[in-house]
Formats: sequence, C-alpha cells, structure tokens
Amino acid sequence: MARTGYVWAIDIGRCGLKALRARRSDDPRKLLIDAVESIEYPMILTQPEADPVELVRQALLEFKGRQSIRGDKVAVSVPGQAGLSKFIKLPPIEAKKIPDIVRYEARQQIPFPLEQVVWDWQRLAGGMEEGGFVIDAEVAIFAMKREQVYKALSPLTEAGIEVDVLQLSPVALANMLVFDQLPDPATADPTKPPDSIVLVSSGVDTTDIVITNGFRIWQRSMPIGGNAFTKAIVQGMKLTFAKAEHLKRNAVKAEDPKMVFKVMRPVFNEFASELQRSLNYFTGTDRNAKIGKVYLLGNAVKLRGLSDFVSKQLQLDVQRLESFRGLDGPGVNSPEFRENKLAFGTAYGLAVQTVGDATVRTNLLPPAILRDRLIESKKPATALTLVALLVGGLLGFAGTYSAWTTYADTLYRGAFSKADAVASRSQKVIGEVEAAKGGREAAIAEQQIFIDATARRFQAIDLMRAINGLLPRDKQGKIPANPADRNEIHVDAIDCEWFPDLAGWFAGVKEKWDETHPRSEEVEAVAAFQPPQVGPDGEPLPAAAAKTDAAAANGDATPSGAGWVIQINGHHFHNEPHHKGHEGAQFVRETLVRNLLGEGDEVIVTAGPLAGKSVSVKELGIGFPVIVQASTVKMVRMQRPGTGEKTAPGQAADVDEVKLRQFDFIVQFCWQPTVPGSDKPKPAGQLDAAPAAADN
Repeated sequence: MARTGYVWAIDIGRCGLKALRARRSDDPRKLLIDAVESIEYPMILTQPEADPVELVRQALLEFKGRQSIRGDKVAVSVPGQAGLSKFIKLPPIEAKKIPDIVRYEARQQIPFPLEQVVWDWQRLAGGMEEGGFVIDAEVAIFAMKREQVYKALSPLTEAGIEVDVLQLSPVALANMLVFDQLPDPATADPTKPPDSIVLVSSGVDTTDIVITNGFRIWQRSMPIGGNAFTKAIVQGMKLTFAKAEHLKRNAVKAEDPKMVFKVMRPVFNEFASELQRSLNYFTGTDRNAKIGKVYLLGNAVKLRGLSDFVSKQLQLDVQRLESFRGLDGPGVNSPEFRENKLAFGTAYGLAVQTVGDATVRTNLLPPAILRDRLIESKKPATALTLVALLVGGLLGFAGTYSAWTTYADTLYRGAFSKADAVASRSQKVIGEVEAAKGGREAAIAEQQIFIDATARRFQAIDLMRAINGLLPRDKQGKIPANPADRNEIHVDAIDCEWFPDLAGWFAGVKEKWDETHPRSEEVEAVAAFQPPQVGPDGEPLPAAAAKTDAAAANGDATPSGAGWVIQINGHHFHNEPHHKGHEGAQFVRETLVRNLLGEGDEVIVTAGPLAGKSVSVKELGIGFPVIVQASTVKMVRMQRPGTGEKTAPGQAADVDEVKLRQFDFIVQFCWQPTVPGSDKPKPAGQLDAAPAAADN
C-alpha cells in the first residue's frame, strides 16, 4: 500500500480517545495538523460499571467511521504504568560493545525473562565519542510484558487498524516537550545544557511527571489524577460520581464554590506534596540539573486555582501548557482542539516520533507483527514473480521439447561409439600410468629403508657407550678403598620398549617426574636445613651441584613423537650416615639423572656426519630421565680380598667380609635415535611403521 506521508497519532485514555492527523512541515521544527478527533466515552473506564473493552471498541469504530486512515502510519500510546522505563549511565566503553552492555543491563533491570517481554533501547543525546570510545553516555531501556502489548493492540486489531508505532505515554510526552519547548539537541552544547523543564501531565488515575533538558530524561508516575478530586467531592458532599464529575468541571458555577474547593483542598495539598517529593528526588539524583519552568498538562489541570496553588507550594514558575509552538495547520484552529488542547500532549508526542523528528525513537511493537506485515505486503509481488518464472519455465521447456523431437539417433550413433571407445582406452592408459607410479614409489621406499639403515646401524652401540660414559666414577688413583665411598652405580639390567607416541608414556610417569625433578626453590629450601657433610677422612664434602631442575633441562615441555623408553635397573652403596643428603635416590639424581639431562660429559659418535666427534646427550636423542622405582636401603654382605700374606698354591685366599648399605632403583628415559647432524624423527602421526626392536 502506498504511503500518504500523513500519520495518525492516537491516544487511548481513560476518559476518551484523542487523535491527530499530522505531517511534516517545510519548517523542520513544526508539524502540520490536518485533522483532530476527540471522542469522550459515556463513562470513565475505571468506573465499576464500565466495560473498558467495549467502550474503547465503540470509540475506535466511531473514529473509523469519521476518518480514513488508508495509507497513513498509525502510532498508539499505552499508559506509563503499563511498562518499564530505565535510564542507565554507561561507563567509558567502546561504542561497538554498547549493545552487549545494554542486553546485560536489560537482563538485570527487567524483572521478567526477556523472552516474555517486548523491549527496545536507545542511546540518548550527549556524551563524547573519541577514538571509538564513548564517555558519559546514557541509554534508555523501555519494556512491556508481551501479553500486555497484545492486550493493548487487541481493540485496534479488531477495528482493522494496523499499528506502526507503540509507545509509552511518558516517552511521547518527553518527545513533545523536546520538540516544542527546547532547542534542538543536535545543535545544542551538551556541556552547557538548558534548564530542565518539568511536565506534569495529569490523567484520570495517575499523573506522569517528565523532566528533561533535551539530553537527559527522567520520568515518574504519581498515583493521583483527576478522579482523586472527583472522589473527594463524592465523599465530602455525598453526591453520585457523575454529579461530582460535573461539579468538578464547573466548580466556579456551583451554588457553593467555596464548599467544592474546601472538600478538594486535601487533594490539592497531596498533589503538591507528591510533586515536591518527586522534584526533590530528581535534584538529589542529578545535582547539576537546574529546574526552569513547570508545565501542567491534561484536562484535570483545568481546575481553577490549581496552577497558582502548586506554584506557591513549589516556589517555581508553574503554568498550564496551553500554547504549542510546533503545531500549525487547519486542525489547530478546530473547536475540538481548542477545547481539549491540554489533553493532546501525548498524541502530539506520538506524531513527532512517527514523522521521524523525535529524540527517543524506541518502538514496543513486537517484531513478529512487523515481520508478518512485511511478508503480507510482499505476497502480490511474490505471486507475480512466481507466475513470470512459471511462464518462462514453460517457454523454455517448449523449446527444449521441440529440439528433442527433431533429434535422430541414427545420425550420431557411430560418433558416440567411437567416443566411448576412445574414453575406454584413455581410462586404461591412465590406470597403467598410476600403477607404474605406485611401483616406482614402492621401490623408492624400499631403497630409502636401506639408506636409512646405514645411518642407524651404530645407534645401539652409541646408546650403550653413552650409558657407560654417563655412569658416575671416581678419578683414576683416587678410588676409595671402601666401596660405600665410591661414586659408583652398578647396572643390573638394561631393557627397552617402543612407543608410537612418548607422550603416553610420560603421562603415566608424570608424578614420578615431579618427584625426580623437584623445583629449584624446593631443593634449596631443603638444603638450607642440612648439616655440612664430611667424608671418612673428616674433610668437608663439596656442596651438591646437581640440583636436577627439569625446567633448566627440558623446560615445561613433554616428550612427543615416536621413540624408545630405555629402562636401567641398578643399585649403589653410597648410603652411609656421613653421606646424608647425598644417599639413596638423591645420589642417583646427582649423578646418573643429571648426566642423562645433558649436564655431564659428552659422548663420541660412532657413525654419521659427525663420526668420531663428541656430542651432547641431547643430540643423541636422550632426555626426560625419571626414577620410576626406588627401594629402601638394605644391608648386604660382600666379600673383599684380605690384606694378609699370600696363600700357598691350591689354598683359598684370605678374605674379609664387609657390610654395605644397598639402594636399588629403576630409571627410565626417552631415546629418539638420531644421527647427530641428521633430521629429527618424524612425529607419531607421520611414521610409516615402527622400527625393529633394538638389541638390549
């Protein structure tokens, strides 16, 4: 449907329906009002005997009977207490992260799951943005329960009115106030904002208070409205509600005006006190704000003397908002508008938003309604497109069918047979080529096995030489007589096992790894409480240099890839009391483990690019030594040659028996065989096959 450029702003109140038909003017700060509607219900919706649904339905039908809304956009308001309004000050933040912060705040501020509400938000004018960061920004969040939204839309849907904008009344009033009474926020200086204007819009049961300076908005609803004055007359003068309502509207013409105002005096006081409390709360939350004028709006504020009374109580400039600067056109001069001007504030604000000139542009209309409406509007065009496609498809099929019927199989049968024969021969040749490639690659792989074997044939010998060279020993000529004082480790057995991925082995010995390689600070802390050590001759022993620090040797890495796990079963006798701190497993750490970490002597290579040269343990592929098993120290007896005279031929030698403290252990370490100077082994996933087991 083509749009006319006009909008209908409909305010469905408690006592009547107010509507404005408006469009943009050539003046950007004015609206042209083309038509005005003011339909009062037979009774107020909140009266006990009233049927609100039926009264609103009848008013909408009367409205549609008088006016045509075809092609016009429609905006409707709902009372402020039907929804939730939150104004949140944001911390300094990147502009692109504002939507995420708003969604988080919505979940915190809205007391219902977001799936049960319709909500919208907008960043307000003001704040600074520099380098992608926003400072002093404020956002407004508005929400309404989904069931309440559909309840508010129900009478309009039944009347055949499609709504484009659904807005809370206080927000519509704020838009009206900024558009009509304040300078354009786009041209105003946010560091020097104008004085805040207070708008007090009195309805039937509640009064909406809206305070804004164009940059910040604050709103609250007071539970006092026009009905409070009527009820005071009912109770004070013992009248029916209808007579009391008539007397309130014509209090000056009553037989006893003083009596009427006397019974309403408590409501005057309560109204002014509640308004004063609201203003005090606002100034307490925003101490930089300055309140300028206070405007009263709504038919209830027509009461004689109300504005003067409130002005005196608040000590502020209070007056009725009876002149709208931003409205023009024939509708402004109509009797309906002049007589009910104070009741058109909400409709005015709705019109400002719908034509696109509002400060706050949020919309609580459910997205599903807009989506369904968009789909419905596209159906005619979609149907025409489908018909065009169908016609095009039929024409194409007709052409193809015509060409197919003219085809003669005999004309092409021979060519097709030759083409099939050529394709068959081509596939056969391709298969032969692929088979030849496979055979060549297999031969190259077998050749590579023999080439690699040349470099690997001395690896087991290099390993055994390395282990022998890494065992601790005393210097020649300085070997102690007592075996317990010798720096010796005796190897009982060497075994090996192949692992496709050494990480699996390491995971099983991780706890033993941590015991074998304590952190440096732990070793130093223990050493600080150890007494100085002396040898059998009474001389102090040097401090242990072997603080096996796994971080220093292998970092925090773990072994990976394929390789061998070499196991050494051994024992030593370096366990005497004067060896305290350097006996048992610690002696193994300080000697064999330390050397396997690469802190000992280098090893001479047998073959390869570096044959005959000394290389480090790491270059041989040795690493990650772990003491996986350690026994308690046990006493053993051993025979040693005596120091007496030589025995006669055929007689047994004179021998002594010596008691020694024996410590048994098992050490495992990784071996990923390499020829120094050659490539490292492939990772586990790239190995073609596990190598054959090495000799023990």
